[in-house]
Amino acid sequence: MVAVRGAVVDVTFPGEAIPAINDALETEAADGRRILLEVAAQRDRTTVRTIALHNTNGLARGQRVTTLGGPLTVPVGGAVLGRLLDVTGRTGDRKGPLPEEAPRRAIHAAPPPLRARGGASEPFRTGIKVVDLLTPLAQGGKAAMFGGAGVGKTVLVMELIHSMVAGYDGISVFSGIGERSREGHEMLLDMTEAGVLDRTVLVYGQMNEPPGARWRVPMTALTIAEHFRDAEQKNVLLLMDNVFRFVQAGSEVSGLLGRLPSRVGYQPTLATEVADLQERIASVGEASVTAIEAVYVPADDFTDPAVVAIAGHVDSMVVLSRAMAADGMYPSVDPIASSSILLDPLLVGEEHVRIANEVRRSIEHYRELQDVIALLGMEELSRDDRKVVERARRLQRFLTQPFTVTEAFTGMAGVSVDLEDTIAGCRAILEGACDDWDESSLFMVGTLEDARAKEDTAREAAS
Repeated sequence: MVAVRGAVVDVTFPGEAIPAINDALETEAADGRRILLEVAAQRDRTTVRTIALHNTNGLARGQRVTTLGGPLTVPVGGAVLGRLLDVTGRTGDRKGPLPEEAPRRAIHAAPPPLRARGGASEPFRTGIKVVDLLTPLAQGGKAAMFGGAGVGKTVLVMELIHSMVAGYDGISVFSGIGERSREGHEMLLDMTEAGVLDRTVLVYGQMNEPPGARWRVPMTALTIAEHFRDAEQKNVLLLMDNVFRFVQAGSEVSGLLGRLPSRVGYQPTLATEVADLQERIASVGEASVTAIEAVYVPADDFTDPAVVAIAGHVDSMVVLSRAMAADGMYPSVDPIASSSILLDPLLVGEEHVRIANEVRRSIEHYRELQDVIALLGMEELSRDDRKVVERARRLQRFLTQPFTVTEAFTGMAGVSVDLEDTIAGCRAILEGACDDWDESSLFMVGTLEDARAKEDTAREAAS
């Protein structure tokens, strides 16, 4: 070891072949901690520049470094179910170490060839009305929740976990990229209480860890998911929160390596790094990997290079709106900006697509008239426009929903709604069946029958 600069460590191999890019090296700190390094660049014929995957406190020049003979390997298979791991596969849940005989797999791998991939055409039901109706998720596909700070990305992902994992016949792998330790602790408790921890693997690279750990933690989670898909032929639900922090960690690593920044200060290898991660998420044969990712949108700028790079790889885009969140419309999914390749009559049926398009058209027309309403009032609208606006407002409220994960804060029990009930409710509102109802009766309910009961109770109280 010839230099230590924070998370960057230079290692020389005089008189022997230097390791390849992405190979793992190992050294030991002064306090006896095992520290793993990953080769990021070959500086000359004898020296490599590495990124540390652990804190480098206690390292000094002149220490001995050994090569591991290839990329970092992590434990996979049944032994990791119900466990919380870090980027290198070490446990962090105080349940003791993993068995020595647990199979291991390298975190760097090529994506499956195109001819081996299966198409993502089966809808993945979530029980969340606005998602199932307007942005249906695909089994074996990639869905991303895009939103700025504080609009509800993590809450939506947590609710998806809660509603899907319990009824999901497969393995769930959660990857916490740059997560707060509080969020990891809550996730562990929630999984334990729900009784699904034995079919779940939690992989964390926390906020306080070096950028190398946060940069590689999604690769560790993906490697575990690929093992269950390939070796055990099981469907896998891969959840990532937050993919933007993966890009952010890559940007930090790029800066540490001395690369010149590209657009908006991002690393010049942004597109390649995102593609290396996203292209490995695929269905092979009868087994699939379904990914649901939360993506932070810096300053609510959807033209940000990181957001654009990630959006190009997903099948379903669930866009969260700050304006809707400010109005208390939760989940704050923007029905106009959100989209899905599954919203096709051949895949979900003509009635589903017709109702979804009418809902979008109605809400979009309402938005076009909002400036007129704000300036002149509803009275200045034509009779037809007034009817469209009133129904659009009712649709917006009907597409809100109380979540199980927020029950402690809202006092409302969470509900899961079948797609058929969602379509029937929206159809009734569009046809005018609820025109004489109070708008509040449709707010934060499950099915239209729940809203009807709420309306009847309100009328009885008023009379």
